[in-house]
Amino acid sequence: MTPPRRKRRRPQHPSPPSAPVAKPAGGAEKPGNPERLYTIAGSADGKRAELDLVTLIVARSAPPLSASPEMAAVLRLCTAPLSMAELSAYLQLPFSAMTVLITELIQAELVQARAPIVRQAAFDRSLLEAVMHGLQRL
Repeated sequence: MTPPRRKRRRPQHPSPPSAPVAKPAGGAEKPGNPERLYTIAGSADGKRAELDLVTLIVARSAPPLSASPEMAAVLRLCTAPLSMAELSAYLQLPFSAMTVLITELIQAELVQARAPIVRQAAFDRSLLEAVMHGLQRL
């Protein structure tokens, strides 16, 4: 089965040209503005660390004074290990922007990325039997 094709919405009649809107003082942008994401994720070389949604991020130090607000927020949140998915949700940033942001922090050695803790699929039977016999003796 093929996915449905998306159709572009086109206005039925041409709209009159709108007057340019003045930006608010202080350079504040709308939260969903793509320009804001570009400034957050504006990496010079374009290289990214290999991170996935379950990679744990841990801060190595406190945020420096030169850190951007997003970087400082990541460093404050990551005093305890947090996954990339949690960070992306808490900061309300897309995963791609978070990947670039965390890559910059890794290169600056401000955070450490580590694989998630994998639990064993099956428990050791001898350990379970020893615990059961210990409890029966009580």
